[in-house]
Amino acid sequence: MPRHDPNRVASIMLSWHSLDLVSCTNLQTLWAGYGQICAITARATTTKAAEHLSKLYGVEPGIAGTTYPLILKLISPPQKSGSTADEGHLRKMLSYEVEQYFYSEVVPQLGEDIAIAKCVASTRDMGDAEGSSALKGLMATIMVDLRPGFPVAGEKRGALNRTQVLAALDWLAGFHSRSRGLLPATLDEYVLPPLEERKRRHSSGRDVGSGLWLNGGYTYLATRGKEYASLARDTDSEWSDVLCGVSEGSSLSVAEMVALFLTPCGRAIESYIHGDVKSENLFTTTDGDKVAFFDFQYVGLGLGVCDLAKLFTCSIPLHMLVDGNGSLPEQLSMCDGERGLLERYRMSLLQDEESEESELYEWEAFKRHWETALVDWCRFQASWGFWGNTEWLEARVRSIVNDQEWRDWLYQNIRSRI
Repeated sequence: MPRHDPNRVASIMLSWHSLDLVSCTNLQTLWAGYGQICAITARATTTKAAEHLSKLYGVEPGIAGTTYPLILKLISPPQKSGSTADEGHLRKMLSYEVEQYFYSEVVPQLGEDIAIAKCVASTRDMGDAEGSSALKGLMATIMVDLRPGFPVAGEKRGALNRTQVLAALDWLAGFHSRSRGLLPATLDEYVLPPLEERKRRHSSGRDVGSGLWLNGGYTYLATRGKEYASLARDTDSEWSDVLCGVSEGSSLSVAEMVALFLTPCGRAIESYIHGDVKSENLFTTTDGDKVAFFDFQYVGLGLGVCDLAKLFTCSIPLHMLVDGNGSLPEQLSMCDGERGLLERYRMSLLQDEESEESELYEWEAFKRHWETALVDWCRFQASWGFWGNTEWLEARVRSIVNDQEWRDWLYQNIRSRI
């Protein structure tokens, strides 16, 4: 069989944990043909194996012969012609490494109350395990299937109801808060932007990294130079001059100042962020009061509001953000709906914090960070293509960039980093 046949890959990896493959069904092909995701059923051949899987699922211990639903994510990239320094290809390959590291090393430290799939087996940790030679050149992870406990897919924008939206905010707040305690003392092991990471690995002689993205997400300016330059040249776009023109009294544009402020630098309020928050990347319980996120290819350091910016634009129904059902004005200040959702997240984020730490993220500071994240997200969409609550996002950002107090605050907060 071909080395990338998912049945063969699953069988080998399951055997490391005294599990037999019962079935393997393709669920979807990864973007641009980089692999596939399969639903598999595994049978425990020993009571010890059954007890281990039962613990991962949080159910009563099973016995030998018990079957379990699992998910296989198999990365088998297409052959690339031309330069191996293609930024898009490097970004995808590094993202799969980051995701494996996250499931193997970070998830076990997050605790049981944050719903994330647990890792069962990974090629990252296979060493010289039996059959590993057949998996050379592949990345594969077998994890718990979230769907038995979270059977409702988030699907497209507008599909989430209020209960599901609030549950998503609570999940994000819990993840951001909990992960703050897991950050290492040094930033040395984090994965750099793709081209920089490739250069570092070439000079050090290592092929595989260990860590999460230094800058969580896939839209930050350091990796979107071509799109930014295109936007700067696009005189038909209102955002060309607003975001890319050099600001008075500064050598940087608004977009560059925003990117500089959002770049992780060891602030106490930084945490791990999901990096690709949208309704398509979550499942909910039947009644919608709890959610579980997946797809952690772009998890890394950042401010939690950056996760919220994408969620609000791409997944929250518009009527939950604005007052009334009429057309939106050109400039839009924060409405009660938006404020209420932000307050829900912020209070959930801080509920487990010590009082003195809570004071570090008072509402005014939080609001400025939120506004800055919206401007950054608008910059990416303006250069890449708008989708989601476009009219709301643009109206909010017009209001923000025309607020002299926000501009003064931004400049004051990046002066020391210029």
